[in-house]
Amino acid sequence: MRIRSTTRLPHAPATVLGWHDRPGALVRLTPPGLASADAPAEGGMQAGRLVTAHLGPPMLPTALRPQWTLRHLEHDPQGRFVDQQVRGPFRTWRHEHSIEADGPGTAIHDSIELELPRGLERLSPLVESQVRRLLGFRERQLRDDLAFHARWVHLPRRTIAITGSSGLIGTQLAALLETGGHTVRRMVREDQVGAGEISWDPKAGQLDPADLEGVDVVVNLAGRSIATRWSPTTRREIRDSRVNGTALISRTLAGMHDGPSALVQASAIGVYGPRRPGELLTEADGGGKGFLADLVRDWEGSTRAAAEAGVRVAQVRTGMALTDGGGPLLPQLPLFLAGVGGRLTDAEAMTSWISLDDIVRSFAHAALAAELHGPINGVGPQPVSAREFARTLGKVLRRPSLLPVPPLGPRMVLGGAAADELIRTDQDVSDARLRASGFAPAHRTLEDALRHVLRR
Repeated sequence: MRIRSTTRLPHAPATVLGWHDRPGALVRLTPPGLASADAPAEGGMQAGRLVTAHLGPPMLPTALRPQWTLRHLEHDPQGRFVDQQVRGPFRTWRHEHSIEADGPGTAIHDSIELELPRGLERLSPLVESQVRRLLGFRERQLRDDLAFHARWVHLPRRTIAITGSSGLIGTQLAALLETGGHTVRRMVREDQVGAGEISWDPKAGQLDPADLEGVDVVVNLAGRSIATRWSPTTRREIRDSRVNGTALISRTLAGMHDGPSALVQASAIGVYGPRRPGELLTEADGGGKGFLADLVRDWEGSTRAAAEAGVRVAQVRTGMALTDGGGPLLPQLPLFLAGVGGRLTDAEAMTSWISLDDIVRSFAHAALAAELHGPINGVGPQPVSAREFARTLGKVLRRPSLLPVPPLGPRMVLGGAAADELIRTDQDVSDARLRASGFAPAHRTLEDALRHVLRR
């Protein structure tokens, strides 16, 4: 089977080649729910390089995710390189990329030759459809990422330290910044660190200021997942993982004379409280009630030491991030694909969503925009009702969306308290401040976002 496609881009060949040859390119071109690279910090198209990835969403145990290994067979610095499967799901796989000038822009020609395992040849039409959907995802992703980088081409390259760099957002953020030519230093909770990594221990309150010398911006994404039952112990762990780590970074930056000039802090729209029907929520709102609202206020408040010391602090209040690699969308997909999907809460309750790629670009934007400070809502331009969310997801998946999920379902999985604040939400959150700062979302409608993240 041979599959060919051509992508045309309004960027010079050197720009497109440089993007592909940097660390992060493979991560940005791979849908998170399809596969994840085993060494996301590595990059380059040099001949002989082995690239390994595990198939399936990263939330699954590694033992359940088949490994796929490719070797860069050939590499012409002028724009041609070839990948060939060493081990993986196909009998054979060979992917030739050719990047060449196309008028004032660039054309990328992809040619994939593959054979399915014996006995599975009847699946050829399905496999071809999936590969073409993957190529469509890669074209859109590359086009949008290059457009983002073009807006910052005048800016000197930055060195950016990231906590939580192995999470869904952190992995993609590091890759996005690296493909733009920035240097990323991953902050890890380990004593033995690799090249370019920084060791820190938020539980013990340990972070050596000397390790942050030469860093321009710190992006703090660390925090225990909230998508679980909220026992008293879990609540304490969720709070401590956010507040204590953020306070440690804030104190460290405040005590440095020539340290990072900015702290970009993860936050959440949970600060507004779970249900605010009929209100348009902006950053000026004082916040609501509930465990998450109190948590986020304390979380953002723990950046005070850095802000008072003159460090630029921007807090990105993340909405419902859409990806097939995890988060709140992934558990809904099996229900919809089985034809029994539907809304999770009251029909008219508002959902403030954002695609994974746009929230990643929002964090990168906050890291690079020198005038941006304070809270920023990281949501898409057009929140939708729960009825419209289910209808649109059903439309994209070509499945019905008529059966509301019984409230008992989320309560059985998350418990009553977490389900009440994570599922039964009604938040119409404005992204006006983010867009006014110069951010241009790639996915302006829910349907556009879902078609991208689900490759539909």
